[in-house]
Amino acid sequence: MINGHTKIYGILGRPVTHSLSPSMHNAAFQKLGINAVYVPFPVTDLGPAVAGIRGLAIGGASVTIPFKEEIIPLLDEIDPLARRMGAVNTVVNREGWLTGYNTDWLGAVTALKAETAITGEHVLLLGAGGAARAIAFGILENGGKVTITDLDGPRAEALARELAVEAIPLRSLGQCPASILINATPVGMAPDLHGLPLEPELLDRFSLVMDIVYRPLLTRLLREARIRGCRTVDGLQMLIHQATAQFELWTGQSAPLETMSRAAYAALEEEG
Repeated sequence: MINGHTKIYGILGRPVTHSLSPSMHNAAFQKLGINAVYVPFPVTDLGPAVAGIRGLAIGGASVTIPFKEEIIPLLDEIDPLARRMGAVNTVVNREGWLTGYNTDWLGAVTALKAETAITGEHVLLLGAGGAARAIAFGILENGGKVTITDLDGPRAEALARELAVEAIPLRSLGQCPASILINATPVGMAPDLHGLPLEPELLDRFSLVMDIVYRPLLTRLLREARIRGCRTVDGLQMLIHQATAQFELWTGQSAPLETMSRAAYAALEEEG
């Protein structure tokens, strides 16, 4: 029941109508009996939207494309890890003082740790955008090694220099000794259901393959990886774990992981 005491949370982005976050967070609030609601905020002008968080006493917000970098100068404080990554995906409002965090890296690391150790492992990361940056940061923070590649070679090299890791051209993937592959590109995302970010024969060298794409949940990359005996991690796992970290920042309570996971998979299934 929404009433005068209901706390409001939401997601800032453009577009946001497709987001699975409302399903996850509202299920969590209901599970724990928290009088709160999470709604999508389609943003056309970020400055007034951030001012609205303060003015309306909104408890916090998720931040998605295209605002994760743009929002930084509009906040009062940036968590040191988010500052190092140069991106914010979570805002916490503490009596009008807005602090920015990044839980994307934690989502990726937690999803990976459910299947494999990270310390001492070598990860080949496909992509050099914001998601790749967060994932690479998380792997390095947990003692792993990262090699980056991207269709845009200079972009991959720039990110690699920033993180002090190696960048390699796509033509050299067959020589990379990594045992874990992570696709942090949109290749394979609907409607490109047959897209592959690398030649399928190269998958034989990996023990685990993770894809951050979750529409569809079982991408062609993951199907090809399973055929070759690789363990796989679907993209929804990263989304769920970054959301549980957000929930805990906002509420100070342990997130009901199973409840949020069920809600995310159910919402995705309803899309068909």
